[in-house]
Amino acid sequence: MPDPKRVGRGMGTLALVGGGEWTDGCRAFDAELLAASGGDEVVVLPSAAAFEHPERVADRACEYWASLGATAEPLMVLHRAEANDPKLADVVRKARFVYLSDGSPLHLRSVLKGSALFEAMLAAFHAGGVLAASGAGATLVCDPMVDPRGGAYTVGLGVVAGLAVFPYHGTAADHLRERSIDLLPATAQLVGVDERTALVRDPTGGWRVVGEGAVTLYQGRDAARYPTGSTLDALEGT
Repeated sequence: MPDPKRVGRGMGTLALVGGGEWTDGCRAFDAELLAASGGDEVVVLPSAAAFEHPERVADRACEYWASLGATAEPLMVLHRAEANDPKLADVVRKARFVYLSDGSPLHLRSVLKGSALFEAMLAAFHAGGVLAASGAGATLVCDPMVDPRGGAYTVGLGVVAGLAVFPYHGTAADHLRERSIDLLPATAQLVGVDERTALVRDPTGGWRVVGEGAVTLYQGRDAARYPTGSTLDALEGT
């Protein structure tokens, strides 16, 4: 079971990106996240893209972060064995900024859940570091997790408990969005995050929207849309 106190133990900055990471629409908030990390290096985990040319993801990350004056360090943690490698876990534990790329949330979960690297990622985050996750990563780090196979729910990593993330909200198929709304557990809230948009939780505990699009908060069948620059007071305590 996820620990509902994970985020409250002391934390850094969390960014849940709706997809389209490392594109022009993300530059302003990525620069802000980099500044919040206090460093100039981003540890990139292309694990979710293990079967989708992860080397291309790594190359794209390196080019993008270099354009922002930073260095990307891709860790090719593509399978479970690598996620339990103590040396790789140590790199993540010492990182000031960790970024989970998009891809398959189910594969990403099989790699990370209960691993040494995931515990190291939590340690870095709770020590004040930045944790960003896009698309698959964004839905996985929360719990419950939107299941990409049909829009229902399954178990996520629980970095944030009681919150489900629906990525690519602005462009997703209507039937998947409707299914996620209908099946949302009574104990959870659902946020739809548009591409090139992030829902950011600051160390103070406040949630805000940055980027090109908006975040939509669902409470039952009621929906409230929050454009960039908005704060989501309804998520305080999550």
